Amino acid sequence: MASPIQSSFPLSNQWPTLDPFLFIAHHDDTYPTGTADFGPDASLEGRSIGQDFADKDGWNMYHGASVPGFPQHPHRGFETITYVREGVCDHSDSLGAKARFGQGDTQWMTAGSGIVHAEMFPLLDRTGPNRLELFQIWLNLPADDKMVAPYFTMLWNHETPVVHDTDTSGAATHITVIAGSLLGVDTPAPPPDSWAAKSEADVELWHVVLEPGARWTMPAALGDQTQRMLYCFDGSGVEIEGEAIPQKTGAQISCDRPLQLVGGSQGAQCLMLQGRPINEPVAQYGPFVMNDEAGIRQTLQDYQQTGFGGWPWPTDGPNHGAEQRRFARHSDGKLEEFAHWGPDR
Repeated sequence: MASPIQSSFPLSNQWPTLDPFLFIAHHDDTYPTGTADFGPDASLEGRSIGQDFADKDGWNMYHGASVPGFPQHPHRGFETITYVREGVCDHSDSLGAKARFGQGDTQWMTAGSGIVHAEMFPLLDRTGPNRLELFQIWLNLPADDKMVAPYFTMLWNHETPVVHDTDTSGAATHITVIAGSLLGVDTPAPPPDSWAAKSEADVELWHVVLEPGARWTMPAALGDQTQRMLYCFDGSGVEIEGEAIPQKTGAQISCDRPLQLVGGSQGAQCLMLQGRPINEPVAQYGPFVMNDEAGIRQTLQDYQQTGFGGWPWPTDGPNHGAEQRRFARHSDGKLEEFAHWGPDR
């Protein structure tokens, strides 16, 4: 039988992937104690403020000047899926919507015809460290949907199902199902115009945690054109049908048959992405993803002329203060909020 591992590659901060996905950014920052203004209580000397990706002292300011994060920036033609495992993300956008989420929450945003948003990481803990770990995944849109209206959905931690499996030795595997379904367990719906909202797209996104030595059989994909990637980002690696994938390694794997995964001696954490390719040309210019250069030129012209609706906030990188709550205020006025910050499981 053919090897289940079709190719493999080392993982850095940005991970390659396959159509319909565009890339994955893995942010893992051990921020120090926060200040009264929610920035790091540490010297910023030696950092390229506004362009800090050097991972100095184990953390980055990214494009932030006083609070880490990504002040206002535009997108068109694709979607962002932001899965925050630990820490806080504050969202604000050109539609007047805002949100604070983290600790297992996911925001799924369709940029569509164009949106400007900010993603800031306020350091709320003034007595101890402020770790941030998140994955941002870019999912492409087909040509027919690139100009749909912008939209975002919150997949809160208590709405995100986790499948638990225990093997014959008693070792457990826990699979957080962020998109798609697993063993009859379905996730909340993605945005309505998402590629993932189409049944034939076969999009799945799972966070798989295997205890040391745990054995779990990953089911086959539904579609015969589906592609699957597995990223082992933590632990001591995983075996797939007896073939080793070391820690901090990604691999394209077979998805036409069930595959047995075995956690390494220190367990393993993996992100699994799959989907049927869109199979259309991709033209990308920074935060814009269209099908050809003409589409990129039109996007640049539209953004210069309209600013995708303008920026309604008083600063380029707003944060939502010291309140210890998660919430989302959508552009239609709908409000979702929770009385406390911690996970609701």
